Amino acid sequence: MPEIDAAPGDGRTETHNERADRNWNELLQELRVTQTGTQILTGFLLTIPFQQRFGDLDSYQTDLYLVLVVLAVLATALFVAPVSLHRALFGRRLKPELVTAGGAFARAGLVVLALVMAGSAMLIFDVVLSRDAGRAVGIASLVLLVASWWLVPRLIARRARD
Repeated sequence: MPEIDAAPGDGRTETHNERADRNWNELLQELRVTQTGTQILTGFLLTIPFQQRFGDLDSYQTDLYLVLVVLAVLATALFVAPVSLHRALFGRRLKPELVTAGGAFARAGLVVLALVMAGSAMLIFDVVLSRDAGRAVGIASLVLLVASWWLVPRLIARRARD
């Protein structure tokens, strides 16, 4: 008995398994980009306490730094989680579930990564210029990331539907 097209009318002829394989491969490509950037950012943050000026940070800056380290480790964990899921579920014919769970981890990772990126810019500007400059750059960074990572894709999808 032939398998049913996973999504008739979408311009593709693929089974549910073929669609799950394609979606998994696309997710892996996305994770390769985000994992590398997140791991580099985390590594950078982990070296800061060993810099000579670290002792000059005030309590606000130190607290912000520690929050950023925790968020960077969390982002790394979220982006690597799909790999661990794949290892745990490999060969169990659960690819659609793996894609769904991996996508959820990736979306959560992007949210946390945006916070780390904006917070890192905020900390740097706070240390180099002023607290007000840090807050302004942190907020502007967050607005830019939300706009480019969340708002623009939704606007494109809305236009495509119309």
